[in-house]
Amino acid sequence: PTRRSSDLSHDFNRVQMDFVAGWFGGVAGLVVGHPFDTLKVRLQTDTTGRYRGAVQCFRHIVQSEGARALYKGMASPMLGMAAINAVVFGVQGSTMRWLSSHSDQRRVAHSFVAGAMAGGIQSLICCPMELIKARLQVQGDSVVPRDHHHHTTANYAGPWDAVKKIYSAEGIRGLGRGMTITLWREVPAFGFYFGTYDLLCRQLVRDGGEVHDLPALWLCVAGGLSGVASWCMTYPFDFIKSRIQTDGVHGPPQYRGILDCCRKSYTAGKLRIFFRGLNATLLRAFPVNAVTFTTVAMILRYFRRGEEEKLL
Repeated sequence: PTRRSSDLSHDFNRVQMDFVAGWFGGVAGLVVGHPFDTLKVRLQTDTTGRYRGAVQCFRHIVQSEGARALYKGMASPMLGMAAINAVVFGVQGSTMRWLSSHSDQRRVAHSFVAGAMAGGIQSLICCPMELIKARLQVQGDSVVPRDHHHHTTANYAGPWDAVKKIYSAEGIRGLGRGMTITLWREVPAFGFYFGTYDLLCRQLVRDGGEVHDLPALWLCVAGGLSGVASWCMTYPFDFIKSRIQTDGVHGPPQYRGILDCCRKSYTAGKLRIFFRGLNATLLRAFPVNAVTFTTVAMILRYFRRGEEEKLL
């Protein structure tokens, strides 16, 4: 009984460490990547063709709305993104330990399955949070000049105001708009995310070394590339999600659902349209995920060393 209690306590501590490390990794990644995310959402939701690319979009936002506009909607994901990363790394770590306990050796496939499981669970937090963030990010993104009076169908003073107005207009279902397409994106995305990271780390480890002992530089490289790979595999789902979640902000709703959004988007821009904003996303993906994974890995390394010292 004493041994069982000790094992449970140790497992609980490991889960706590995963959550704490994930929380700090999420905050670090958000600070680095939010301006790029604003560019991505503006490019994805542009139905007028005013933006020719990420650079021109950046210039337009800074000139017409000011540099602070790049951080629109950041308050919404600040706590949410930290919570999401805490859930992701907590669930992924717990699932990996369970899979490893039922297998003779750790496999890359385990990382994919654990990542996919984490992606599915965190979608419950991610979907409403990204809905609020996207609505705030596209505010002020109007073809009407700033010195003209212009009425928009959504005018949010901040995250909580957006929550209240969306709930008042659409009910609880409105806050979950885009949940299906979010699941379609997150489950494979996090599978590729953690699977690629595990694979790259294994390749970077020298003979006789351990993955968790890799230098920070290699952790940055593996984390950055895993983020890029994940986005490349699932970006069209994110494009559709952004359009569905911001549909109706600047006028009457255009889409009846996912398939209708796909059909109308394809009619407007063929296959290329589903990759609009990908350049801005990949520019964001490498530094954000490099910082996120390295922060998580270094914090977990610190915790592990503390555990080892207690055992000595």
